[in-house]
Amino acid sequence: MIGNAGAPRIRGTALGAVLLTLALGGCTESGTAGPDSGTGTARTSASPVSSPTVPGPPSPGTDPRRALSTAPATVPAVARHDPARGPGWKPGPGSRVVVAPGAGRLADEAGLLARELGIPYAGTAPVRTGDIELAVDAEAAAGPESYTIRTGGGRTLITGRDEAGAFYGTRTVKQALRSGGAVPEGTVTDAPARPQRGLMVDIARKPFSARWIEDRLREAADLKINQFGLHFSDDQGFRIESTTHPEVVSAERLTKAEVRRILALAASLHITVIPEIDSPGHLGAVLKAYPGLRLKDAAGRPVPGAVDIGNPASARLVDELLREYAELFDGRYWHLGGDEYQALTRKNPEASFPALAALAREQYGPAGRVADLATRWVNDRAAVVRALGRVPKAWNDGFFRGGRVAVDRDVQVEYWTGKEIGARPPEEYLEEGRPVVNLNDEYLYYVLGEPNDFTYPTGRRIYEEWTPLVLRGTRPVPGRYEGRILGARFAVWCDLAGAQTPEQVARGIALPLAATAQKVWDERAPARSWPEFETLARRVAGS
Repeated sequence: MIGNAGAPRIRGTALGAVLLTLALGGCTESGTAGPDSGTGTARTSASPVSSPTVPGPPSPGTDPRRALSTAPATVPAVARHDPARGPGWKPGPGSRVVVAPGAGRLADEAGLLARELGIPYAGTAPVRTGDIELAVDAEAAAGPESYTIRTGGGRTLITGRDEAGAFYGTRTVKQALRSGGAVPEGTVTDAPARPQRGLMVDIARKPFSARWIEDRLREAADLKINQFGLHFSDDQGFRIESTTHPEVVSAERLTKAEVRRILALAASLHITVIPEIDSPGHLGAVLKAYPGLRLKDAAGRPVPGAVDIGNPASARLVDELLREYAELFDGRYWHLGGDEYQALTRKNPEASFPALAALAREQYGPAGRVADLATRWVNDRAAVVRALGRVPKAWNDGFFRGGRVAVDRDVQVEYWTGKEIGARPPEEYLEEGRPVVNLNDEYLYYVLGEPNDFTYPTGRRIYEEWTPLVLRGTRPVPGRYEGRILGARFAVWCDLAGAQTPEQVARGIALPLAATAQKVWDERAPARSWPEFETLARRVAGS
């Protein structure tokens, strides 16, 4: 059940869709949410307290003796809460998780919530006071990933249009219990401001274990993150088992069985994994096994990490790898890389690489340039993954201006830098009508060892300064481009791999990722101060 990460942009208005009724009566004094590991078996041995069935949605309370409720404290914040007068809900004896008739596809979401709350999962049993019910209303008018939570009469109803919406409703409930001990009386109406909300990890330069990746997936899912980028090939390593080209794989790598386990977990958490084999640059690990495909300059010197894009064998090798891993990764998106091709960092690429220059003139006329060959390379790789049903993505510095060839219009721009040679401002891509995802290296790059003037990003700076419109540096693009910015991704790059342990990376990215999740889900100015947000983020994470 992959989350719809590419869905149209959604506003937080009235949202009706998947019915997830949390009806939990007999509240205890404890406000804890129970286990949150996402593993294990739901408790089924407790004898439920007998309660009558309660058909229909819950009615938020109107008891004038009670104060109006306040919005649940969550990360990201909910878009809207209509208060009511009542005790809200927290788990008690006899509470169960059930799914409505015909909603069996929500069994995974229901089972996970049952395990996290430490209460039984009772399948399609009739809902009663004290239960959690999940159901689907596919005909509702609201957008994907949206949901409502209606709490009253000792139970709660989460309504969304799809499984992702129901799942995000359960994340809100889990966090509300951790932050305030109860789901407040009233109605929550919630939806993401942007359809793509992600975390990316460079496992090529620094190998991370499957368990470490799985832990990050669980943490990201609780923040309503729906994409996980896996950069697994670079100059320093190629980190996933290969059957077509085992000779390129590094000694420290993930097996395909481990990757399948990661993908299964991600799917259950409504996270799409986006694989990346970067080319035509950053191919050093692959080229160690194929030195004859290295690009050489006019003096015969190999160019680090760069493949010879004029050699048809280079394309065949990369395409074989793309096709092999497309059978493993079945998500909607594929990242082609396209950045930092070192041939194009020379002052005069045509003079430095006369063979490529001659090929460019042969194919594109007297004005043909080496950059045209690099652009065609990206387009050819895009054609390969497109034929396999994937939406291609590439880094912004793989899109060149003024050439004989342009990158295909459906290739999504992953904008990370304005510092590269020939870098184009983000407005150029947006003005062309291209879809853009924000990976602004000023705020969203966590680069191990802080080389090249990078500093570790702070959650506070993201929370107080950055928005998805701030694509380059610290200045936002004009608001007229807002609809073309699909979302953002926080990126972990391991340039100096030994600078931090995996545990230090996990701790270091926790607050910046929480701040990113807040700003990409909810486009309003934050209501909480940074100290208040930091305290809340740690509390809902259980830290």
